[in-house]
Amino acid sequence: MDKQSIIKKIIQHKKQPNLRYRLKQNVEDFTDRLFFMLFDIETPVEENLEKLEIQFDELVRLACWEVDTPCKKVWNNYMAKIPNILEKLNLDAEAIVNCDPASLSIEEVYMAYPGFYAIAIYRLAHELYEEGFPMVPRLMTEYAHRQTGVDINPGAKIGDSFFIDHATGVVIGETAIIKNNVKIYQGVTLGGLYVAKNLQNTKRHPTIENNVTIYANATILGGKTVIGENSIIGGNAWITSSIPANSTVYHTPEIKIKTISNGA
Repeated sequence: MDKQSIIKKIIQHKKQPNLRYRLKQNVEDFTDRLFFMLFDIETPVEENLEKLEIQFDELVRLACWEVDTPCKKVWNNYMAKIPNILEKLNLDAEAIVNCDPASLSIEEVYMAYPGFYAIAIYRLAHELYEEGFPMVPRLMTEYAHRQTGVDINPGAKIGDSFFIDHATGVVIGETAIIKNNVKIYQGVTLGGLYVAKNLQNTKRHPTIENNVTIYANATILGGKTVIGENSIIGGNAWITSSIPANSTVYHTPEIKIKTISNGA
């Protein structure tokens, strides 16, 4: 096969007319500027808000594929929500510094905690998701996922003062509901019992009530599963049905230790 035939075949199989990968890089640049504007004391708010609007216009051009969708109107609605998002994020940071004995300062939380970063990008993406803006919220949370190991779908609903400790390996599904003052550790999955396309418009992921702690590598599955308030879910637990309030759930592994005497 000659070069021109190869080129023709490649072009023939490039079937996605809206697949522009610079959208991904543009979203990451937008996300970085947004994060810095909210937290970095040396990044001026007014100047960068104007730059963000310009960047957002480009995202609309690249990602708003449905011509009847009023994506252009999204920015003003979103901008009005940013102060409230920042207020929620400050509560998240305070929850982390107040709960984690390893945290030396709240500045450390903002700059060095992957759990906080993942929550921040989730909250910023979630409001765009709620506005119905396509693709961009998912790219924002995937950017955070790549950097932190935390995969939070932007459709999840998460209350105030949320704390993810150590962060790596956490998965929170699209229809999960997490209420206030919840703390989870690395490796936790809030997932679906089944994976099927016809479940797209149903609640597939669990609900976590107020003041719940979920320890490392616990797996909680199912849209009807509710973890009652003030409960503690131990590490490695596998849960597919609801847990009443004020419960403690734990997994007990069988551990055998064989020692060899010095005379052996």
